[in-house]
Amino acid sequence: MAAFVARYAQAFLDVVTAEKLDALAIDGQLRDFLATWNGSAELQEFFVNPAVPTVQKVGFLDTLNRKLGLSKELRNLLAVLIDNDRIGHVAEVAAAYRKLLQEQSGIRQAEIVTARELDDAERAALVVEVGKLAGAQIEASFKLDASILGGTVVRIGSTVYDGSVRGRLDRLKEALTAG
Repeated sequence: MAAFVARYAQAFLDVVTAEKLDALAIDGQLRDFLATWNGSAELQEFFVNPAVPTVQKVGFLDTLNRKLGLSKELRNLLAVLIDNDRIGHVAEVAAAYRKLLQEQSGIRQAEIVTARELDDAERAALVVEVGKLAGAQIEASFKLDASILGGTVVRIGSTVYDGSVRGRLDRLKEALTAG
C-alpha cells in the first residue's frame, strides 16, 4: 500500500468523526460508488485519463453524484483524489478507511484457518473465543487448509496463534531434535 493511501484514509476518517457523520451510511455510499467504479472500465478510464481536464472529471463526478446521492464529505474526498491524480487508488483508500474505522470502533480483523468446514454454530463459537483472546470484537474471515490436519490457526494483525495439529507436531519435532 502506498503511503498516501493511509493519509487520505486517515484524513477522511477524521472528517467523518469530526462532523459526527453516520459511519454506516457513509460506508454504504462508499460501497455504492465502488460498485459503480468496479462495474465500469470506461468510467475508470475516464477518471484516470490524464488528457481529460480535472474540471471535466469533477463535473462528471457531480453528475454521477446526483444518481448516487453521496454525502458532501464523500464527494469532496473523491474530488480531492481526482484533483491530485489519485482517483485510480480509490479502492485502496476505501479499504484503508474501513480498516481505520474498524480499529476506532474496537473491531479487529481475524483470519481463522481450519482443516475442515465449520457449521454456523461452530464459527460463531470460535469467533467469540477469538474475541476473548484478542480482547476485542472480531470480524472474521474463514479459510480451509487441510495441511494443518486439525485445530485452528488464527491471525490477528501480525500475531499468529497456532493451535493446529501440524503446529503441535512441528513444535514437538523441534523440542526433540533440540535436546
